[in-house]
Amino acid sequence: MISKIRFITVGNLKEPYLRDAVAEYAKRLSGYCKVEEINIKESKLPDDPSDTEINSALNAEAKMILDALPSRAYGVALCVEGKQFSSPELAALLDSAAGEWGEICFIIGSSHGLAENVKSACKLRLSFSKLTFPHQLMRVVLYEAVYRCATIIKGTKYHK
Repeated sequence: MISKIRFITVGNLKEPYLRDAVAEYAKRLSGYCKVEEINIKESKLPDDPSDTEINSALNAEAKMILDALPSRAYGVALCVEGKQFSSPELAALLDSAAGEWGEICFIIGSSHGLAENVKSACKLRLSFSKLTFPHQLMRVVLYEAVYRCATIIKGTKYHK
C-alpha cells in the first residue's frame, strides 16, 4: 500500500472550481495515504517567448522541482510522450513502486512542460492521453486518477 504521495506542481490553480476539485480529491486520498503538495512558482515569460526564453524558464523551474524531489521516491513525470495505462494497470504499478520505493512523487510542469533533466530523474514518464490538456485541469485529472488507484489497491468501492 502507498504510504505517501507527493505532488510537485508548477504554477498556481487560478480558478476556484479547480482548487475545490483538487482539494476534494486530496481529502479523499488522505484517507488512504499521506498527501503532500509542493507548488513551484512558474517562471514569467513574455507573451510570445522564444525557444531560448522557454528553455531558460524550464531550467529555472527544473532546479526547484529537483530540489523538492526526494532521492528515495518513485518519481513520475507527466508528459505527452509518456506511457499510458488503464486505471488497474496504474494502480498495480503504483502499489509495486510504493513497496519498493515508499514514496510516490508526481510532477506536473508548467504550460511549457518539463525540462529533460526532470524527466530523466523520474522512474516513469506518464501520459493520460494523446490529447493536450491545460496543465491546471491536468492537476484535477491526476488527483482523481491517483485517488481511483488508491481505491483499487485497497479494494474499496470508488466513491462517486
